[in-house]
Amino acid sequence: MQQPSSSPPAQPPPEAATAEPSPARTPTPAPASVSPPQAAAAASPAEAALTAAQKALRSKPSRSPEDPDKKQNKKLKDVEISFPIVYGTISFWLGKKASEYHSHKWTVFIRSATNEDLSVIVKRAVFQLHPSFTNPTRVIEQPPFELSETGWGEFEIAITLYFHSDVCEKRVDLFHQLKLYPEEEAGPQSTKKPVVMETYDEVVFTEPSEAFFLRVQNHPAAIVPRLPPGTLSSLGPMELMPHDKKRYEIKDHPLSQWFSNFSEADELLKLAAARQQVQAHIAKLRRQLTMIEGMPQQSRGLSVPGQQYGHG
Repeated sequence: MQQPSSSPPAQPPPEAATAEPSPARTPTPAPASVSPPQAAAAASPAEAALTAAQKALRSKPSRSPEDPDKKQNKKLKDVEISFPIVYGTISFWLGKKASEYHSHKWTVFIRSATNEDLSVIVKRAVFQLHPSFTNPTRVIEQPPFELSETGWGEFEIAITLYFHSDVCEKRVDLFHQLKLYPEEEAGPQSTKKPVVMETYDEVVFTEPSEAFFLRVQNHPAAIVPRLPPGTLSSLGPMELMPHDKKRYEIKDHPLSQWFSNFSEADELLKLAAARQQVQAHIAKLRRQLTMIEGMPQQSRGLSVPGQQYGHG
């Protein structure tokens, strides 16, 4: 489970926000012909009363309407939003006619575990390749967050995720070992069957803002808890962010047939199948135990496999 890190980024640093310096304000001088005492004396009684009333009004703090931005930025205590992710590589052998140094074509990627669009939270992904590659630091700023290359060697790829400003100011660092060659038990290399290496993880955002919570609470890639009534402020309809308006359909990805299935339903099916196997094994052991208990004492001892008895 990954939580965004606030340590300085390795590659590359986020764009630094620069603020325009505000011009210095200088007090407006009083008219040269009237000195301050004369100016006060020159004011009529009505103007003096009005000035006093204005000062009294200004001295009383008035309650301004609550800033809607403050409501949206309100943090939700003890609340977590998680996004299941999968990162990995898929590599194809290019056959015997391929170049010695370009024997495989591979793709490294970061995706939602349910194949939904991650651009709802991810602003960009940075892939750090082996130094032997031209431009080894690759920045991907739109989905799909992936890149493809050719080569012959295996190495570790560093993946750094940067999030939208309304999501999180921290980042997540991931590491994946590129694998080009199949294991021995998988058989020889094939140009039709790729080598797939994927890792499941979850990115967890603690104490999210109300705006972020409302924006992703119905997103298919997010795991969002149910909150007690009255927890959220009345913010009205949420305005869509630019990255919400256009969703990338990763389900149409050309490599999707090779993606591993990490859905909750799939895991439940695996657990149910394992439970059935355990129950069948328990039933078999019970039948054997019943048969053993029904045998005579001498035969019962001889029927236990793996044991030898001597004769006196």
